[in-house]
Amino acid sequence: MLRKISRREVLKGTGALAFSAHVASTSTSVLAQAPAAAAITPALIEAAKKEGKIVYYTSIDLSAAERIAKAFEAKFPGVAVRVERTGAERLFQRIDQEYTTRIFAVDVVNTSDAAHVIVWKRNSWLEAFVPEDVAKHFAAEHKDPDGTFASHRITLCPIGYNTNLVKREDAPKSYADLLDPKWIGKIVKAHPSYSGTILTATYQIARDIGWPYFEKLAQQRVMQVQSATDPPKKLALGERAIQADGGEYVLLQLKEKGDPVELVYPTEGTPTIVGPNAIFKNAPNPNAARLFQCWCFSAEGQQLSIDSAGMHSVHPLTKEKPGRTPLSQIKLMKDDAAAVERESENIKKRYSQIFKV
Repeated sequence: MLRKISRREVLKGTGALAFSAHVASTSTSVLAQAPAAAAITPALIEAAKKEGKIVYYTSIDLSAAERIAKAFEAKFPGVAVRVERTGAERLFQRIDQEYTTRIFAVDVVNTSDAAHVIVWKRNSWLEAFVPEDVAKHFAAEHKDPDGTFASHRITLCPIGYNTNLVKREDAPKSYADLLDPKWIGKIVKAHPSYSGTILTATYQIARDIGWPYFEKLAQQRVMQVQSATDPPKKLALGERAIQADGGEYVLLQLKEKGDPVELVYPTEGTPTIVGPNAIFKNAPNPNAARLFQCWCFSAEGQQLSIDSAGMHSVHPLTKEKPGRTPLSQIKLMKDDAAAVERESENIKKRYSQIFKV
């Protein structure tokens, strides 16, 4: 039985404190201090309406991202949200290509690879902007000391299984269980070269369990897909019985709508993914971007991400959705975005060599 720990202990356990400290120490343009907190005002709303839209780049599953967009549009009529969804590593490449050729298309970004904001901040691409709720309610380890980003979401990367194909008593309970010969040809997992969630999870698993685990897993004839959103969908369709990794929030959404899937938080620990939001300095719709950022971090916006999108929030005024396993009851692996930033290319290369993909 795991020790019950407080919500604050759980959130500090994600490792974002080390992440923020690293960003502050490695930035080439560290500010004297974060700017004053910004609130949603009638003037900001009117300025956003004049721009009329926001371009939102995100690695969140499209259905979840569209729920967030539609809720914002309902709250602020006249400001449309154009969702551009792709895997976090593809998103990172796209923004790099755009900015190096001086194409400024993105307003606000949300990525499942928190290492990305280290690079964007170092490049001086991010705007310093602090929503009021971030200033008032977010712990220091979940906001950049210079105000260029904050933790919009916490997601996990668990094991899962199809309940029509696997009995509860037979389901794997650990990463070690996935190596059982009975799962040969029955496992699906995603790829760290496409998915920021999987890149981060691969780092945490390799650090805590070791690369030999992946070498053994590769012998299981694993179906390899791209996004962390794909394995849960393969489970729901019955194309594979087990997922080795994948987005917790997608599994939760599928389970809650009645699909035959179940989550397993492995006994070794579940990878923890911090997903920050940031505004770009050259945002084409800067006022709409600021309005969207303020709303995303409000208690209302954060609760929506919990209830309808299956995320976890670090906003203390939000509540876990009933029926879901609270973070305080899950053994978590520690996030370390700075280490992922340093090791990302080695992780992708070694993984591809092991799985021959």
